[in-house]
Amino acid sequence: MEATPNQRVGRFETATHGGESVRAYIPPPLPPNPPLRLDGLQLHLERANQALGRLDGLTSVLPEVTRFLYAYVKKEAVLSSQIEGTQSSLSDLLLHEQGGTPGVPLDDLTEVSNYIAALYHGLQRMEEGFPLSLRLLREIHGVLLCQGRGSEKEPGEFRRSQNWIGGTRPGNALFVPPPPSYVLPCMGELELFLHRRDDGLPALIRAGLAHVQFETIHPFLDGNGRLGRLLITLLLWEAQVLRQPILYLSLYLKTHRQIYYDLLTKVRTEGAWESWMEFFLDGVTETCGQAISSAQRILALLEEDRRRIEQSGLAAATLLRMHQHAAARPILTISRAAEALNISFPTASNAIAQLQRLGILSEVTQRKRGRMFAYGRYLAILDEGTAPLGR
Repeated sequence: MEATPNQRVGRFETATHGGESVRAYIPPPLPPNPPLRLDGLQLHLERANQALGRLDGLTSVLPEVTRFLYAYVKKEAVLSSQIEGTQSSLSDLLLHEQGGTPGVPLDDLTEVSNYIAALYHGLQRMEEGFPLSLRLLREIHGVLLCQGRGSEKEPGEFRRSQNWIGGTRPGNALFVPPPPSYVLPCMGELELFLHRRDDGLPALIRAGLAHVQFETIHPFLDGNGRLGRLLITLLLWEAQVLRQPILYLSLYLKTHRQIYYDLLTKVRTEGAWESWMEFFLDGVTETCGQAISSAQRILALLEEDRRRIEQSGLAAATLLRMHQHAAARPILTISRAAEALNISFPTASNAIAQLQRLGILSEVTQRKRGRMFAYGRYLAILDEGTAPLGR
């Protein structure tokens, strides 16, 4: 009896590229067929959903959720860009924003800043009622590569030439995505999957499937990894699993990057979707736990320092405003703080000096002009896991 072919596995198409034979992979459409065996994933799915619920509940009681969210978006931008090879840390980004001179190439910081802008562009468009579609993904990609490294690689346009992953050319690559002529048909099938609501698949499962499919198609010449990770957050936010777009898996994928790459390969060669989904769901659970822990520690730190200011006997009103500003800008200058708070330079300077004496802020430059100060303990919590891979 002839064995039934595994319809979960795509096919290879052989073509000539640069005078050599290349085998490009074309994935089957989603969802997997035969269907996912959800019974074996149920425990992982329940844990991930419970963790998401706790994280979502915490964001609903955060006193300044927008500020906390923006800090996490910056952290995600740093981490996601690090996976692609940048050396920028979160401190480098914050220093650059305040006019400092970080010890990394400007292109690295531009890449991180583009990522933040791309995410917020996508969220804003979706808030306006625009669907998560191929058009929106192209728009987000256009922002992601609008300047700096990769800006010459057709921002906002699906690729019209062959790309590859690993190696120096398609002929010796670790993986060759679909030929250019297949990109739009494959992405069209992915868009149909994104818009389906009748397959009974939970939102987390859909996000995990869509991420792998996007990475396999690799529809752009550059920026696929960053946009593929953003897609997870956008899908969960669109499905209203989270009221705030606060789940970001880049730290988990950075920490377990070899397992991640191996599982993507197993999906493509063996159709091992269950193994991938188990890893993905466990990553959601772990990431939610880290975000909850960080948020709780940040809240405790802010409250502790607020009490210290109130009990110091100093003129608390201006100090409390400066403390709030430091929570939004953990690296700050006197002039920019004065401008943001609409107070005079001497008043801002005095407030920062008082916060130094209380041990809340510390100077990170040793110069008379353009001095910079850091909210060190707050920054240390945000900084966890953001050490660049090459440092």
